[in-house]
Amino acid sequence: MRIFVTGGSGLLGNTILRQLAVTPHSSAYMIRRGTGDEVFEGIDADAFHGDLSDCDLIDQATQWADVVIHSAGLIHLGWKRMEESMRVNAEGTRNLVNACLKNGCRLLLIGTVNTLAVGSRDQAADETTPLNHAGGQVECSYVVSKRAGVAEVEEGIKQGLQAVLLHPGFMLGPWDWKPSSGRMMLEVGRSWKPIAPRGGCSVCDSRDVADAIISAIDAEIPNGRSYVLAGHNVTYYQLWTEMGQRFGRTKPIMPAGPLQRVLGATAGDFISRFSRGEPDINSASVAMSSQFHWYDSTRAQTELGYRNRPMSETLDDAADWIRSRFH
Repeated sequence: MRIFVTGGSGLLGNTILRQLAVTPHSSAYMIRRGTGDEVFEGIDADAFHGDLSDCDLIDQATQWADVVIHSAGLIHLGWKRMEESMRVNAEGTRNLVNACLKNGCRLLLIGTVNTLAVGSRDQAADETTPLNHAGGQVECSYVVSKRAGVAEVEEGIKQGLQAVLLHPGFMLGPWDWKPSSGRMMLEVGRSWKPIAPRGGCSVCDSRDVADAIISAIDAEIPNGRSYVLAGHNVTYYQLWTEMGQRFGRTKPIMPAGPLQRVLGATAGDFISRFSRGEPDINSASVAMSSQFHWYDSTRAQTELGYRNRPMSETLDDAADWIRSRFH
């Protein structure tokens, strides 16, 4: 089959393209102006030049393709950039949905576990967990816009769209060119971080996630099915300790307590009020990193053959990539 991938310069999209190369499928990707040639070096695939706002380009790509893997998106963990987030994550998805309906393409939407329920220390969330579990997700620009993108796909399904929704956890691995989630490892590796976030995440390898997504291309699964593609449920304190070890850094002293969380959130929001941008540490990101984004991937393991390699292997390979690219 012919597979069109959006977000090919990102960690997951780039990994999907590289792993598609060893399958019988033909592939193509969307590339935006200014993307370096090295990002796609070694990838034997056709290129469509443009972005998600270019409806003519999307129409051409979906005329060519049998399946679209939509992994493009904007990640901003804060209160600002809502309009931009909606334009990319919701309106861009709507453009793809309309083109897929018109040209008979199947759509694999790469969402995020942040559109689902949040887990807790006592219970990992899955596809069926109520959205209000453990207080619910923090409705920042990222969460709101990604949920809006999911809603666009669900509306398309009502109109006859063939689609699957796949929701990765916290991905790490090689081919993280920007970096995206690897930025956390980069910052932990650069200098000692005495205070780690209070909560936790579900660490998965981008290569394992890509394998499951590629499996979904041919899998016989119900239309509109959703899958959690998560991994090892760890606290940020554990994760930062493991990351720091790979760069010779001392482990954090402690997870953030109430005072540190209030100070960080207040300072970030104060700075944001008087600037066009928004610091990485703000009340939204502090609240999110205080939650336990722990998930259960049993459905994907059973129906897509999803498997998680040891976290140590993922961290070793991600650290090697960070060192080779950014140190």
